[in-house]
Amino acid sequence: MDSAALLDLLGNENRRRILQLLARKPCYVTEISEYLGVSPKAVIEHLQKLEDAGLIESRTDDQRRKYFHIARHVRLEVNVSPYGFASKSAYPENNSFDITTCRHISLELEYDEENDLEELLGTLERLEQLENELSLAQRWVQGRLCDVLDQISETVGTEPESRIYADVLSSVREEPKAVNALARDVDAPREVVAELLETMADEGIVRRTERGWELTVD
Repeated sequence: MDSAALLDLLGNENRRRILQLLARKPCYVTEISEYLGVSPKAVIEHLQKLEDAGLIESRTDDQRRKYFHIARHVRLEVNVSPYGFASKSAYPENNSFDITTCRHISLELEYDEENDLEELLGTLERLEQLENELSLAQRWVQGRLCDVLDQISETVGTEPESRIYADVLSSVREEPKAVNALARDVDAPREVVAELLETMADEGIVRRTERGWELTVD
């Protein structure tokens, strides 16, 4: 699901509370209504939106009572910093995915679906620890990104707290590019990018060649 649509959907407090409740156990409309303190009609409207988005599903028991439950694991990441705002939604990788193939992650974690209860509880604890460590790592990385962007702004000698300079430099670092290609890469107007390039060219940071704009230093 698109992250912007997911943010809009979860912007409603009652829908967030519904998901918190369903994360504990499947519930029917009356249970949810009593938990939220809102009318069944309002609950049904919220459930319909969540179901349309694919976040929840329903099943009917032998008494024809309709139970709702969370359909799948979805992760929503929101990044707010002085250099930009971004959000993305993601779904878990297939179980066959080997996380150790990620270049910047190394871990030792054995997992066997046939483990006994004690071993499964131990695996659960290690996974929860790993989840906490990854969360801390994400915050650490975000902080270091902002530090590096600050340093780039200071090095370029342009207006502070502007990420676009770093984005442009990162793009031309890959290969020489024309202004139009750079504007697409950094999602900025062509005129703005052209002016930035001229400013940085005056500082001796980039130069225009037959192949396009490129860095003057390695």
